[in-house]
Amino acid sequence: MQTQHPPLNDEPQVIQGGLSVDDRGFVSYVNEFRFERVKRFYLVSNHKPFFVRAWHGHRREWKVFVPVTGSLLVGAVKLDDWERPSKDLRVHRFVLSDANPAALVIPPGFANGFMNLTPDAKLMVFSSATLEESRGDDFRFDAFYWDPWKILER
Repeated sequence: MQTQHPPLNDEPQVIQGGLSVDDRGFVSYVNEFRFERVKRFYLVSNHKPFFVRAWHGHRREWKVFVPVTGSLLVGAVKLDDWERPSKDLRVHRFVLSDANPAALVIPPGFANGFMNLTPDAKLMVFSSATLEESRGDDFRFDAFYWDPWKILER
């Protein structure tokens, strides 16, 4: 049986990658991610550290987030209502970094957002929808509608 790529679960999922280093340099990879259903991709960066870019949801479209440089805090919320979702919904939090190669799959039915933790952070986003398809499946909410953006001192 062939695995779906990216895997479409009911919850966000991290596909772990790896890093190979030798005397020539390094290779960062996520070999378990497949591109069969990707229709477009784009690169996102913010002008300053700790800037929040959120919340953006889709009923049908899935996205995959891959950090290219730096570190980011990503949030994902499964929506219960597309016009007025509950503010008490569970927020999944993920820290993505180019130092720990991985791809984060955000399934349909979720709103997502991110905050860059480093000034150089760049996020590559792969989408299952064309731009035209995405525009018909686009729901946006205030950046602090849910607020997982606090960094906890430890």
